[in-house]
Amino acid sequence: MPELPDISAYLSALRERIVGQPLQRVRIGSPFLLRTASPPLSEAEGHEVKELRRIGKRLVVGLDNDLWLVLHLMIAGRLHWRPKGAKLSGRNNLAAFDFPNGSLVLTEAGTKRRASLHVVKGQEGLRSTDPGGIEIFDSDLAAFRAAMTAENRTLKRALTDPRILSGIGNAYSDEILHAARLSPITLTSKLSAEEWGRLYTATRETLRMWMDRLGAEAARGFPEKVTAFRQDMAVHGRFGQPCPRCGEPVQRIRYADNETNYCAKCQTGGRVLADRALSRLLGADWPRTLDELEALKRR
Repeated sequence: MPELPDISAYLSALRERIVGQPLQRVRIGSPFLLRTASPPLSEAEGHEVKELRRIGKRLVVGLDNDLWLVLHLMIAGRLHWRPKGAKLSGRNNLAAFDFPNGSLVLTEAGTKRRASLHVVKGQEGLRSTDPGGIEIFDSDLAAFRAAMTAENRTLKRALTDPRILSGIGNAYSDEILHAARLSPITLTSKLSAEEWGRLYTATRETLRMWMDRLGAEAARGFPEKVTAFRQDMAVHGRFGQPCPRCGEPVQRIRYADNETNYCAKCQTGGRVLADRALSRLLGADWPRTLDELEALKRR
C-alpha cells in the first residue's frame, strides 16, 4: 500500500504536471471506484487544479470550484502518467483523468476493487475523509507520545492506525521499529521515556529518508514502480535475509492479512515471536483485514 513517502513522491511528480491545468475529462473504467454520488463527478470537468494535498494515505486534488477529488489507492492501486487520451483497456484500468498535457491513469492489480474515489465539496467535505491521525512532522515528542498512548496498543498497531498517525502503514512501520530497536508487539503503555525518544526520532528520520529518496526519483521521472518492497529496506519484505545491522536472519509474524518483519537480535532480545500468547495478543489488537484498519476514523 502506498504510504506517506510514496504519496509524497506522487504529489511531487504531479505538481509540475497538473497544477494550473484544467481537468478536461474524467473517464471511469470500473463502477466500483466512485464511492460518492453528490456532488456529481461531472462537476469536476473543465475546472483548473489549484492544489494537491495528502490526507493520510489519500491523494487529494483541489479544483477551482472548491471540489476535491480524494483518491485512496489501498493495497494495489497505482498511478501512471500516460499520453493524453490513453485508452482504458484491460480490467486493471480503473480511471483516467485527462489534462491538456497528458492523462493520469489509475490502475489496480488483482481482482479485489479496494481503491476508491470520493468527490467532496469544501473544507467540511474534505475533513470527512480524514481518519484523524496526527502528522509526524507537525508534532513534537509530547504530542506523538500522547497520540500513541490514547489506547494501549502494540507498537505495530499504533504506528499503522490511521486515527493515531497519518500516512504510515505496514512497510514503513517495520522500518521505523527496526531503526528504533523496538519490538513490534511491545505495548505502548510499557515504553520508557528513553524508548519514546528513540521511537519518535526513528519515525521522523526513517520517513524523511525515504521521502527524500523517492522524491529524488520522482524528479527524474514519474514514479511508475511504486512498491512496498524496496531493495534498500532493512527488514520489510526481507524474511530470511541478513539484518543490515547485525547479520542475523530477518524474522516475520503472520496474522490474518498482516505481516510484520523484524530482527530478533536487534528488536526482541533474541526471541522469535511465534507462540500462542502472541496469537492471542494480535487477535485482540489487530483487525483481521487491512480494509478494516484503513476504515477506522477518529470519533
